[in-house]
Amino acid sequence: MCRHLAYLGPPAPLATLLSDPPHGLLRQAWAPRDMRGGGTINADGFGVAWYPPGAAEPVRYRGAMPIWSDAALPALAAATVSGAVLAAVRSATAGMPVTETAAAPFAEGRWLFSHNGVIRGWPGSVVKPAGRLPVRDLLTLDAPTDAALLWALVRDRLRAGAPAADAVAEVVAEIDLAAPGSRLNLLLTDGEQVVATTLGHALSVRAGTGSVLVSSEPLDPGEEWEPVPEGHLLVATPSTVHLTSLGRS
Repeated sequence: MCRHLAYLGPPAPLATLLSDPPHGLLRQAWAPRDMRGGGTINADGFGVAWYPPGAAEPVRYRGAMPIWSDAALPALAAATVSGAVLAAVRSATAGMPVTETAAAPFAEGRWLFSHNGVIRGWPGSVVKPAGRLPVRDLLTLDAPTDAALLWALVRDRLRAGAPAADAVAEVVAEIDLAAPGSRLNLLLTDGEQVVATTLGHALSVRAGTGSVLVSSEPLDPGEEWEPVPEGHLLVATPSTVHLTSLGRS
């Protein structure tokens, strides 16, 4: 499995999400608390993306190495300030490549996407859903991985004009039906809202005055953290958090 987080709120250094908290994403990479049988550490790449003020699109910084081995990241994280961030560390499923392009966040325009989990029976189980995509999208997947395919399926719906929450919920329902037992914790943001799912893995949310932080695991022992129930869709902005059931059968 992987670990991921998304933050919306007052501008803050990336380090306040990655390295400063006692259980920030950096620590979750090598000492995760809840992998649920999906590996032991998250050492197969990482990615951080943020929205600079006034920029049309987010900036991404990714690597195929463990996040703790990137010598440039600490200074970058301390100096870079943003009010909208998505970051992830990766534990590659056996047989899938360990490359920079396989590391989340995946991106197009203002959209950023991450997947924590696994598609069971890959790739045979999802031939039918994948077959609905334009051939060009299949030929240009970021990487031959389940996460990249999930992103392509979500992105296809976004391009067609579907609201973000509907796009994510529809993809989760489709893949859950095609590949039962899959773990489908998805995370999507455009820098203004966060859409996330819990299906087969944990997610927590911390909502405060004018900010929201969604993370695979709490970054600190603060009492503000609340678990997102299994089988739910979360839609959050800096001032609102809404939960609805995914209606999993």
